Amino acid sequence: MFFEKQAIEQKTAKEIEKMRIAGKVVGEILEKLSEIIKPGVTTKYIDEFSEKYIRKLKMTPAFLGVPGSMYPFPASACVSINNEVVHGIPNASRVLKSGDIVSVDLGVFYEGYYGDAARTYAVGSISDTAANLLKITELSLQKGIEKALSGNRLGDVSNAVQVVVEDAGFSVVRDFVGHGIGRNLHEEPQIPNYGKAGIGVKLLPGMVLAIEPMVNEGNYEVCMLDDDWTVVTKDGSLSAHFEHTVAITENGYEILTKV
Repeated sequence: MFFEKQAIEQKTAKEIEKMRIAGKVVGEILEKLSEIIKPGVTTKYIDEFSEKYIRKLKMTPAFLGVPGSMYPFPASACVSINNEVVHGIPNASRVLKSGDIVSVDLGVFYEGYYGDAARTYAVGSISDTAANLLKITELSLQKGIEKALSGNRLGDVSNAVQVVVEDAGFSVVRDFVGHGIGRNLHEEPQIPNYGKAGIGVKLLPGMVLAIEPMVNEGNYEVCMLDDDWTVVTKDGSLSAHFEHTVAITENGYEILTKV
């Protein structure tokens, strides 16, 4: 998915309230998917469940029709299995099996504003390595969010993610990053999951960030499949993805996509 160059916006309380409503729906769906995702479920079913939930609430799937370099994204949810990093296209023939890990990235559009989050799930019984990858990726997101404070620098967020991941022996994807979010799904600033603390954009109240570590079991290098969307690890190793939409406040931060 692609960025357009924009100024970094500070949202008003009313704007953040709309994003809070959108984000709550994203969080609810990702929570419900934890009960649905199991061996035998297709990636298409995950997409259909998500879209029906969104439309029942008279909201709009954020990802459906997002422009790509060749054609728009054809689904409401990105569903990526094992070595697929992001932007996996749901398919009725893709059946989950025990031992898989599956990442679901989901966005909602509500009254002109977006919410965006992702989670990686264990399918049945997974390996110790896979379980640790999920644990570390989620922890890196948490530590990154804890640095999303007014007066801090963007590099503080990026560095916090990187330190957790690399201390555990994994690697952070460098070709895809987090982003600002608001009236557009992808806004400035871009948020790498690696970097030096104390540098970069100064964080201010009203900024809203989609922080999203993408973490590989092996090397950080990735490549794109012929479908022009699905990104996979170059070495075939597992990859995990966790994301929240986070508003920076006067007194800290608020996770808008947390249930």
